[in-house]
Amino acid sequence: MRMHSFNRTLTALAVVSALALAAGGAHAATLRVANQGDALSMDPHSLNESLQLSVTNNVYESLVGVSKDLKFEAGLATSWKQTSPTVWRFELRKNVRFHDDTPFTADDVVFSLNRAAGEGSDMRSNTNDIKEVRKINSHTIEIETKAPFPILPNVLSTVYIMSKKWCEDNQATRPVDRRKGIENAASFRANGTGPYRLRERQPNVRTTFVRNGNYWGKIEGNVDEVIFSVIANDPTRVAALLSGEIDVMEPVPVQDVPRINASPNARALVAPELRTIFLGMDQKRDELLYSSVKGKNPFKDKRVRQAFYQAIDIEGIKRVVMRGASNPSALMVGPGINGFNPDLNKRLPFDPEASKKLLAEAGYPTGFTIDMNCPNDRYVNDGQICEAVAANLARVNIKVNLKAETKGTYFPKILRRDTSFYLLGWTPSTYDAHNALNALMRCPDDKGAGQFNLGSYCNPKVDELMIKVQSETDQAKRNAMIRESFELHSADIGHLPLHQQALAWGTSKKVTLVQRGDNYMPFKSISVK
Repeated sequence: MRMHSFNRTLTALAVVSALALAAGGAHAATLRVANQGDALSMDPHSLNESLQLSVTNNVYESLVGVSKDLKFEAGLATSWKQTSPTVWRFELRKNVRFHDDTPFTADDVVFSLNRAAGEGSDMRSNTNDIKEVRKINSHTIEIETKAPFPILPNVLSTVYIMSKKWCEDNQATRPVDRRKGIENAASFRANGTGPYRLRERQPNVRTTFVRNGNYWGKIEGNVDEVIFSVIANDPTRVAALLSGEIDVMEPVPVQDVPRINASPNARALVAPELRTIFLGMDQKRDELLYSSVKGKNPFKDKRVRQAFYQAIDIEGIKRVVMRGASNPSALMVGPGINGFNPDLNKRLPFDPEASKKLLAEAGYPTGFTIDMNCPNDRYVNDGQICEAVAANLARVNIKVNLKAETKGTYFPKILRRDTSFYLLGWTPSTYDAHNALNALMRCPDDKGAGQFNLGSYCNPKVDELMIKVQSETDQAKRNAMIRESFELHSADIGHLPLHQQALAWGTSKKVTLVQRGDNYMPFKSISVK
């Protein structure tokens, strides 16, 4: 399989499929979509994961929207401006109604942004720098930030707005907390302003959406009903596409791309994705939760972190596990993200002998045993990647007890930091390096900073630079500070970056859609012949 495009800089953030010359007619259609996993909740603040946000974004909307070519645009706010360095004023769209016919007003925005910043929310890294949200009138709000924050509108693009009244009536004023296993009405029901309404929810089986006939915006496609199904088994999912049982599937196993492209009725869309896959390590606890080392934490020693890094045969993973469909990375962001610097994207050499020497110097000449947490139904070949890493580490006397599981149990576990060594993927929702710095590399606090820095890597200098990056409007100065942040993080071996994975969807030739580089799938732009 030729994946030469993965070795070039990403020049477009959205790839338009050429599966059909035009949607045939304006007839209403049913779209059948299958994924290897499910959106874990209908609560838009309960999990900051792109599949969940993609699915719920068809029901809920944000103040700032994202176009098909990944440009930020008006959403539930029609305009916004800074009235002072730390205050933004948003004019809200009028004549918008929630699915239960309740009018959309400023009260809903104030409520939703506070809900997203509150206890149990998984969106706090998007709101942690907001000081206050104020209602000015029924369709105007102000947001005051703790410091100048010029990219605030972009950051709000994945913070979805809920109905204050509906949440109060349904005892859902706080988000579903996946870490604690707490559910509420928002887990299984939904009431947004978006182009589709939730009709039926069967978790981990099937979710059905229907077109919102009172939608304020334009629905470009002809899809009247969407049936979103979970088909965890790769061969079964591919067979369903080839037989015509489903219309769109994601992801396509990399080994099945040629087979799908050779079929008369389907095509595989393959392009670089903006997601970076990486490994994290608990660098905070004095003793790891899941290790044979007692009385100390080996990951506090940079030599151990570097030994793990240099033991990983990333080219072997690319060749064997990913079938060429990956772009090995030395950074926590990849091409297509503002602030990515190719000069810094140079990995330490794969060198098992150097790893053994570093481990011996750190006091582990015979290695040690550690548990590794990994999902097996979230990222492309995630379970196989972890198996390959475990095999690589075994060669330097690190015995890995691999704990691979469905994301439904995996995410709650690692998000409560019940892990010593884990795999995660991250797509910056703002398409900007600040997002990764704030969520993945900032010292964690109880306000949402470093919310996905699950191993608690901490360098105060990186924090200092991140805060300056957040406020800086001079692009050259800003990029220089981003560069310095990444240099410090790389020097610390703060995480173990692996690669950017391929974005691979399978679609019927009857379908016309846009494949976005952030792996979001807006139903409103899809047509079916």
